[in-house]
Amino acid sequence: MRSLIPYDPMADTGVDELFRGFFKPVRWENAPAPVMIKMDVTETKDGYLVHAEMPGVRKEDIDVSIEGNQVTVTAEVKRESEKKEGDRLLRSERYFGNVYRSFTLPAELDEPQCVANYDKGVLELKLVTKSTPPGKKLEVK
Repeated sequence: MRSLIPYDPMADTGVDELFRGFFKPVRWENAPAPVMIKMDVTETKDGYLVHAEMPGVRKEDIDVSIEGNQVTVTAEVKRESEKKEGDRLLRSERYFGNVYRSFTLPAELDEPQCVANYDKGVLELKLVTKSTPPGKKLEVK
């Protein structure tokens, strides 16, 4: 005897394919999507090394904040173009505006020891973890 299997029409891929894209938000055709800051995070012997790609951003427009073990990087990408008389923009795919990335690390960071350098579109963060004292030995009474 076969067991009964309940049918869920919403789990059926045919229904999913029918409505795919139906409820997507409407956007301007030429509006570029916000950009996510791409990062590489490496664990080192005394903390973490982060490389974040931020092309087209000036050093003055980058803000890095550290609170405990949470790191937040924000930047503003500004449009810098000169428009000449008679020129007509045909297509613009570059993103201009604010970019943001926040992540949490497994250990608390020593904020005064952390260093940020920006060169050729790459932000390098040297994040130093707080040294934790060895565990306290409890006396058994």
